[in-house]
Amino acid sequence: MAMEFERNFVESLLGQASTNPRLRQSFDLRTTIADTSQRMMNALLVGTVVPIHRHEETAETVICLCGRLDEVIYEKVNLFEKIEDLHFSRGMDAQDMARRVEFREVKRIHLCPAEGVYGCQIPKGVWHTVEVIEPSVIFEAKDGAYKAG
Repeated sequence: MAMEFERNFVESLLGQASTNPRLRQSFDLRTTIADTSQRMMNALLVGTVVPIHRHEETAETVICLCGRLDEVIYEKVNLFEKIEDLHFSRGMDAQDMARRVEFREVKRIHLCPAEGVYGCQIPKGVWHTVEVIEPSVIFEAKDGAYKAG
């Protein structure tokens, strides 16, 4: 049977997000257990925290149905410090180095259907997150089965 995504569906999903401590709620669009795609609706509220992450084996398509949010793209930066600067115990060679990983923002893609900007495609392996500006519902699609990690 066909499924419609209308105002009541969107409002219901946003309502569920408001009672979720993570301030977001997804709705799985797969129709059978054999469906290995990743297709979902995701209601996101202001204040939700989506850790910076990447999908190593697939691109991600994001379409904003309502609201306003930014997809934020990052590059990974490796910083090296002398261990002595990190106040480790005595006796360690001062030439020993510790690696610290940080992320530097390289692009911000503002999505807002009211402004005519509906979605984006995030390439495979690109670090990203989302910052919600107002309550939003997005459609997300990725290839392959979900892998926790």
